[in-house]
Amino acid sequence: MPRFAFEKFPGAEALLNTSMKSVGEAMSIGRTFQESLQKALRSMETGLTGLNEIEIKGAPDKSAIAGALALPTPDRILTIAQAFRHGLTVEEIAQASKYEPWFLRQIEQLVAIEASVRKNGLPKDAKSFFDLKKKGFSDERLGELTKQPAADVAQKRRALGVRPVFKRIDTCAAEFESRTPYLYSCYEGDGVRPAECESQPTDRRKVIILGGGPNRIGQGIEFDYCCVHAVYALREAGYETIMVNCNPETVSTDYDTADRLYFEPLTAEDVIELVEIERSKGELLGLIVQFGGQTPLKLAKPLEAAGIPILGTSPDAIDLAEDRERFQKLIQELKLRQPDNGTATSQEKAIEIAERIGYPVVIRPSYVLGGRAMQIVYDRAAIERYMRDAVKVSGSNPVLIDSYLRDAIEVDVDALADKDQNVFVAGIMEHIEEAGIHSGDSACSLPPYSLSAKILAEIERQTEAMAKALHVVGLMNVQFAVKDGDVYVLEVNPRASRTVPFVAKATGQPIAKFAARLMVGEALKSLGIKKSKGKHIAVKEAVFPFARFPGVDIILGPEMRSTGEVMGLDMDFGRAFAKSQLGAGSKVPVEGVVFVSVKDQDKQAMVKPIKRLVELGFKVVATRGTAEFLHKHSIEAQQVNKVLQGRPHIVDLMKDGKVQLVFNTVDGAGALTDSFTLRRTALMHKIAYYTTVAGAKASVEGIAAAKEGTLDVAPLQSYFKTAF
Repeated sequence: MPRFAFEKFPGAEALLNTSMKSVGEAMSIGRTFQESLQKALRSMETGLTGLNEIEIKGAPDKSAIAGALALPTPDRILTIAQAFRHGLTVEEIAQASKYEPWFLRQIEQLVAIEASVRKNGLPKDAKSFFDLKKKGFSDERLGELTKQPAADVAQKRRALGVRPVFKRIDTCAAEFESRTPYLYSCYEGDGVRPAECESQPTDRRKVIILGGGPNRIGQGIEFDYCCVHAVYALREAGYETIMVNCNPETVSTDYDTADRLYFEPLTAEDVIELVEIERSKGELLGLIVQFGGQTPLKLAKPLEAAGIPILGTSPDAIDLAEDRERFQKLIQELKLRQPDNGTATSQEKAIEIAERIGYPVVIRPSYVLGGRAMQIVYDRAAIERYMRDAVKVSGSNPVLIDSYLRDAIEVDVDALADKDQNVFVAGIMEHIEEAGIHSGDSACSLPPYSLSAKILAEIERQTEAMAKALHVVGLMNVQFAVKDGDVYVLEVNPRASRTVPFVAKATGQPIAKFAARLMVGEALKSLGIKKSKGKHIAVKEAVFPFARFPGVDIILGPEMRSTGEVMGLDMDFGRAFAKSQLGAGSKVPVEGVVFVSVKDQDKQAMVKPIKRLVELGFKVVATRGTAEFLHKHSIEAQQVNKVLQGRPHIVDLMKDGKVQLVFNTVDGAGALTDSFTLRRTALMHKIAYYTTVAGAKASVEGIAAAKEGTLDVAPLQSYFKTAF
């Protein structure tokens, strides 16, 4: 089942067509279509527990419902279920949606069962409860239908002896014994005769690793990389490795990666049931939740409450880092700095905090990954507008409000720590885009290319202090901002981050493998980790899917929208940056015309890079205000109209192939709208474009390096003494 991320692209129409728009997928396995469908829905990580109710605009009017069914929306299965609830027949829905009637009858039956459960409550006997579970109903969905907590449903189910069994998918087609089968849960039996369970747990010492579920923006293949390296490390150390995931796209779900693979949704119910099976034999050391992103982290508390040991950093320490008030207290105890901030659960409180801090502020829901619904807001009206929308995202969790550090340099740090509080800083990355652009969307350099040794030493000191205070065991990621020589802590995540694979490949240190060994009790000293002494520079660049979403602006902000990344590696920053741009599919022009249109506060900062481009042989065209500013600084710039000022304008020049490079920064909603066509044209005509001053400056370095001659190609292993 595909996973979509239309919420990340305001302005994009949430309709499916011949252009692929999904960002990931989940796979579910059951004994029937209905069971597999409901398992897939709860694997989506979108808050679904099954065929949840949705609102159809204009319902219960049949023509309005038929109109909704005709649209190829990402959630049309839910629309079909809702249409059945409104009384439409299989024939009427098939006519409107063109779905095969067999599938519709399956969904119709599930909706009818839901109505019966709503009316009559949970079954009182084991056979009827088994029948429900065979249809794929989760405890949580049954709790919603009967208005009781999922934990109460689970308790009643278990009291009746209704438990799943596990079946094997034979990877050798029964020709000979399979050494690499994988398993899935299902409900069999009638409550009297026990069903056959094929799990066959071993008597070995074992570790269970929870994966990340379907890829999506903010939680992608980087986390699967960590899971796979954890499997490799623990297998080498002699442990049996058990992988739990529902994503068929990943290496972690290759049947021969881990010793045992469970293809299951990552929910508390599903994980607890398989853990019970695994710890019935052998010694279960515990579960690793650090490597799969936010998905397994959310399960840490319910799993711990079920008496399941969590390896590495404790769930309480993970919560401390996420809980704004608890974390603020820790930062104060350590005498570290944070941007002024506050926590709000109402619109009134949010306005009060924002006006105390001073606009602009960064506002976001708590407990999110990928900057979901994060925005920079500049006034009271924007706060009010945000709070109307964000409460849906936050649920019962508050929104977090921070002072926006304008023109600060953002820094990412990945570190390792062991049970004895020894800390190793594996990599310090300097973001190329300024603070305010999501870390997953910003290009970054390792080692940092502009920060002083004094600042780097202070960042290391603060990282070590926080790792010790949080009792981190395994991986930790910290995001800092550096402004006017001061270091501010933005965020701490005591888990694997999306930068781990980049740091590993840039430094030659398999840090995810090291982290797994630390989580099972080994000491940092025993792993023989040493500081990387390479003289090369690695630049990470984000890759975006903007071309697939007509109507979406390419301007970057605090909500992550990239779907991948590339790395450029060379002996100096300019060459590494140029390689990263080419790898990301952008052009690196070495001659031609640069168009410049930047907001007033960026004009001074653009003078030096534009002078450098002129020295490299580029001609300059600019909008009136920017052109006049450049003239005052002895830079010749041809003036060109904005789109709203009439033809011939800048977009005409771009479409005619007369512009090879675009520098465009904007401030405020009006300016964003005015220059939207310009940025879309750059995207669709594959013209190199940069929407931040820092990005523009780095691009000039890359252009200068590319102009010097051919970029060298060398294998990754050549940068290190040994491969990893």
